[in-house]
Amino acid sequence: MATTKAIRRRISSVKSTQQITRAMKLVAAARLRRSQEALLNARPYHEALKRVADSLLLSAPEVAAPAENAPRITLAIVISSDRGLCGGYNANLLRVAEQEAKRMRQDGVEVKLYAVGRKALDHFRRTRQPLEGDRVNNSPRLATVALARDLAAVVLERWRAGAIAEAGVVYSQFRSAISQRPVYEKLLPVEAPPTDGAAAPEATEYLVEPSAAQLIPVVVRSYIEAAMLHALLEAEASEYGAKMTAMDAATNNAVDMISRLTLEMNRARQAQITKELMDIVGGAEALRG
Repeated sequence: MATTKAIRRRISSVKSTQQITRAMKLVAAARLRRSQEALLNARPYHEALKRVADSLLLSAPEVAAPAENAPRITLAIVISSDRGLCGGYNANLLRVAEQEAKRMRQDGVEVKLYAVGRKALDHFRRTRQPLEGDRVNNSPRLATVALARDLAAVVLERWRAGAIAEAGVVYSQFRSAISQRPVYEKLLPVEAPPTDGAAAPEATEYLVEPSAAQLIPVVVRSYIEAAMLHALLEAEASEYGAKMTAMDAATNNAVDMISRLTLEMNRARQAQITKELMDIVGGAEALRG
């Protein structure tokens, strides 16, 4: 059994860790609230722009179609976090990214990966997968308009140059602080939304000036930028939700560990006192005899 001095040192160490995890939980909760508000405020704009883009692009699919001789290459942007301490958030996300890449390669499609976040970059380097590019050190905010525009520019540059036939993004959809779902979302080419067996809805006709051909490139750019910002907002809220949950679990584990160590320390101290009493009684009996 460990000595009481060693157990006290362990208790002190666990209490220090508990203070850190509790503080990190509070910070993550505050940032989650801010990210969640930004996500909820941005969703109506993203959904409205997507409806307009879907209607315009589906009415003139040849304008937004990939180049005729475009190779069977997919550019997949994977959005992870720069830091850890968020449970299985990054592991689950990267697992989905690997599954989607494997599925595409089985279909004969070459996959080019673009890592956003140090965890994705480290993973792909460790697995020796070539990268089309990366963006790391996005703290303190992941979801920024500047980053969304940069990522959209990367997608549109490859798309317009005929270097890719598909573009998509892997990110975690935010459901709640305890639930995040990694998904792959196709950005280009634009496809009709699923109808679950029902008849496909008719595209809304918009009056366009000067012409749809001139407007559609602007709509495509705005649509991709909004989609990237939406994915970043979802990823940011998911990261802070996962971090808050992980730090809450770590704090609770620290409380349980302190209770167990305290009980162990009391037992060790009681055993030591009992041993000393037995030594005293034994010495007294020896003198008496």
